[in-house]
Amino acid sequence: VNTQSASMRPLAVVMMIVGVDEEKGPQVLKVDPAGHFLPFKGTASGAKEQEATNFLEKRVESIPEYSFDETVRTAIVCLGSVLGSDFRGSEIEVAAVQGVQGKFRSLAEEEIEGHLNAIADEND
Repeated sequence: VNTQSASMRPLAVVMMIVGVDEEKGPQVLKVDPAGHFLPFKGTASGAKEQEATNFLEKRVESIPEYSFDETVRTAIVCLGSVLGSDFRGSEIEVAAVQGVQGKFRSLAEEEIEGHLNAIADEND
């Protein structure tokens, strides 16, 4: 298969793998289009990846000590800061891998609204 001409190249994807390692605890890995994977404490992907990465780099030292709520709120604030807008609970989706077993769950709209209200209270 000829993949060297521009019309034949496969699309590139970036993948984030989130889970819990028995020895190291919670892990976030980012896999780039070349297949390299790197561990992160917090990372972003997409159109405004660099802005989000800069936001997270300013908080990287304190991320390991964050509670679940602080982690969720940091992610929401990062998204709002990068996109330059405020959200309602129905406009975003938040999911997390939590606990020793690595249980994946999506937050309900009411939970997201609670976090958005807490963020607004902190900013006042």
